[in-house]
Amino acid sequence: MINNLRQAINAQYSDTLYEQLLLSLAEKLGEAVDFRVAESPVFVGAELRDQLVEACELIGQAIMDPAYLEQSKKGIPAHQWVPGDDSRPTLLITDFAICMDDSGKLYPQVIELQGFPSLFCYQSILAQTYRQLYQIPQNYGPYLSGYTHDTYVELLNRLIKGNVPTENVVLLELEPHLQKTRVDFMATEQLTGVKSVCLSKVIREDRKLFYMRDGVKTPIYRIYNRVIFDELEQRPDLIGDFDLTQEVDVEWVSHPNWYFRMSKYSLPFLKNRYVPESQFVSELQEIPADLENWVLKPLYSFAGSGVQVDVTPEAIATVDQPEHYLLQRKVEYAPVLESPEGGVKIEIRMMVMWPEGSNKPEVVTNLARLSRGKLIGVRFNKDFNWVGGSSAFFEH
Repeated sequence: MINNLRQAINAQYSDTLYEQLLLSLAEKLGEAVDFRVAESPVFVGAELRDQLVEACELIGQAIMDPAYLEQSKKGIPAHQWVPGDDSRPTLLITDFAICMDDSGKLYPQVIELQGFPSLFCYQSILAQTYRQLYQIPQNYGPYLSGYTHDTYVELLNRLIKGNVPTENVVLLELEPHLQKTRVDFMATEQLTGVKSVCLSKVIREDRKLFYMRDGVKTPIYRIYNRVIFDELEQRPDLIGDFDLTQEVDVEWVSHPNWYFRMSKYSLPFLKNRYVPESQFVSELQEIPADLENWVLKPLYSFAGSGVQVDVTPEAIATVDQPEHYLLQRKVEYAPVLESPEGGVKIEIRMMVMWPEGSNKPEVVTNLARLSRGKLIGVRFNKDFNWVGGSSAFFEH
């Protein structure tokens, strides 16, 4: 079924249709998307869908285990610890490489994970646009756990705003108007009414926070946090009255500590078939004999920066602060999406939401990335078509 559907989508495709996709997105969002949008959605059959959901559920159980909750405090750099209730995450995301075994069956493997927001609002608009332009069967959709576009938007509003009036909630970022992901901030305001605010513009008065909304000084009671500490450390000039680590009276979505508590730091503690073997470099008893099958990853970086694919014993020996590095068994992406220009590798980011009042997190939607380069990142795919950000449509 998936192969027939892929052939049908490829037959529908044209350069004109792709231009229409980009123009339609720009019209809906208010400006052109500043990163590459893939030519097509991804289609995921029931078996792979169920594996992805099971993997997310196993990870969710593992990170909420009391022993791990205590252990994960050690993953938070002391100078970046944020006060407040971080007893559970609100948002959980996990990136999976789609691999293929010797019999031709697809299976997912964890690449990275974070208790931090992704493009939750933009992705709903992207998926909607794909459906409008392509003839996609109704039994395929981007949502899971019984959600539809409308009920998903209701959930987004409940999760981001809680019980707080819209004007007292902000999406916090560093210079949001300059971020490549700013279309998601625009989509967030469209779907929830919540505005994006630069950290430098936040006004702190003792434990109270404020921002200027339409010229009016307005209290902030809840923060949908998109500030990444790695970026903040490179831009100390954007720290004004408030630096995140100060004790203030706000609710967090998700609490900033979960950026570290559910992260690459978690990988050595996750023991299931979906997680490749990982070890802290500081705890290596010996260097693996098959070092060509491992990658070296810094714990505290994002967007793949600092990852070494061709690892040598010298690289391991010269690592500064080995407790801040992982050695992880390599994962082989399979070029399983057949495009008009050849096989394409797929990465699927599963997006899990845990709103207040729910007993457990729910696997709700996704983001997909297509790659024909050596790695998934933009710089490895700049010379190709049929690559970039996409959306997976799951068989229902």
